[in-house]
Amino acid sequence: MGGTVSGQEDAANLLEVRGLTKIFGSLTACDHINLEIAKGEIHALLGENGAGKSTLVKMLFGSLEPYSGEIFWNGEPVRITSPGVAKKLGIGMVFQHFSLFEALTAAENIALSLDDGSPISSIAAKARALSYSYGLPLDPNSLVGDLSVGERQRIEIIRCLLQTPQLIILDEPTSVLTPQEADKLFETLLRLRDEGKSILYISHRLEEVKRICDRATVLRHGKVVGHCNPREETASSLARMMVGNEVQAVVREPAKGIEQAPVLLEVRNLSRKPATPFSIPLRDISLSVRAGEVIGIAGVAGNGQGEFFESISGEVRQHERGSVRIRGKDAGDLSITGRRLLGAAFVPEERLGHGTASNMKLSENLLLTRHATDGKAFVGSGGSVKAGAVYAAAQRIIKEMDVRKSAPDPEASALSGGNLQKFIVGRELDRNPAVMVVNQPTWGVDAGAAAHIRQALIELARRGSAVLIISQDLDELFEVSDSIAVMHNGTLSQPMPIAEASFEKIGLLMGGAETGHQEQTLETA
Repeated sequence: MGGTVSGQEDAANLLEVRGLTKIFGSLTACDHINLEIAKGEIHALLGENGAGKSTLVKMLFGSLEPYSGEIFWNGEPVRITSPGVAKKLGIGMVFQHFSLFEALTAAENIALSLDDGSPISSIAAKARALSYSYGLPLDPNSLVGDLSVGERQRIEIIRCLLQTPQLIILDEPTSVLTPQEADKLFETLLRLRDEGKSILYISHRLEEVKRICDRATVLRHGKVVGHCNPREETASSLARMMVGNEVQAVVREPAKGIEQAPVLLEVRNLSRKPATPFSIPLRDISLSVRAGEVIGIAGVAGNGQGEFFESISGEVRQHERGSVRIRGKDAGDLSITGRRLLGAAFVPEERLGHGTASNMKLSENLLLTRHATDGKAFVGSGGSVKAGAVYAAAQRIIKEMDVRKSAPDPEASALSGGNLQKFIVGRELDRNPAVMVVNQPTWGVDAGAAAHIRQALIELARRGSAVLIISQDLDELFEVSDSIAVMHNGTLSQPMPIAEASFEKIGLLMGGAETGHQEQTLETA
């Protein structure tokens, strides 16, 4: 995978940033950042949560204007005042969270971002030809709501490529892909690089950075702290550059005596009709999680994981009371609060608007989720809130999870995504629940914080709790799970002991391999 950038040290830079600074109130999000991206290279932008990566790329794409500093494009100074200006220069961006309308076709979604006024039929033909040319096959006439998340990402990439960018910014592009889909994406990126295009690649998955990136710039606390060739580094040394010290390795000692431990979370023959035209029906799902056990649920996003989480958490109640049992008690018809009172805790996938109310302070969000379970500690006689106790508990969680913030008790929306994730997970761990169900525990979280969260979930299980983790990150699941099951198209496979699992086996199931075929694969592997 030799890059075209090797031997190009004297080549002109496509983009250069000098002293770029962005200040929000008392917080300097980007502090005199210098960055050079050569023509025809894949350049990694690394840093822990809150390091300034998102702020920097938003300035490059015109979503934010810098406080000071200069941006040079092909050696000429430019002001990028809007995404429209960025696109005209030749800068495209594929965001981590897609901006697609589910009720429209792929071609219609693409047309919304193009300014040439071409008819839909012409756009569809161009999109189809370009998608097959780059090995990312796409039916432009398909409804987005009927597509997998991997297919939706293809729309975003093709939409970006149709704008003929010279620099493509990718934010966590593999977070929703199977290993096989990620491999195909890497092939596409390497081809784009070899065609002379430049790519700015943001990812917390350091092994893939080592695999495809030619150079890396590392940010810490808003400042550039280093540049390197990631292929000459280890994942550990890259993580150390990002956080400033050694990242503690996650330790998962084999669970002992799980077979004899009591079942604390049980799902029995759970089925659910689709709630919307684009929802996934759940089909006869059964699963048991015992005390001391961590079970991971793998799967490409959009295969029923969200519906499964809603059913377990009580956001959607079941008609059959026994379809969900918590600590031996039927809970299928109980609310979220009712299930929390049985000793369960839940961390949803969406941080803002679901896991927290965005315009409320962290302490207020803590009270929202724990007023029932921590009633005497947080609420006095007559219903008065013990504000001091709530604030103290929030500060305890902030300290334990190393939540970086710009105020003592900020609103949830004021935190970076990773820091908000740390607070939400810590808020539930602080209860020491008997059952913990987490959907995407470290999505968008830096290496150090991810290790902290994963270790905390393992230790919660080893203290006797049942832990269920839904994640699209296979590295994460292999690191923390005692067994892994796979969700595909609303069905759940039997959990596979981690000693028998492999990326290939799990990836095949994620891609829809039939159970019988999978069993044959396992026997002949």
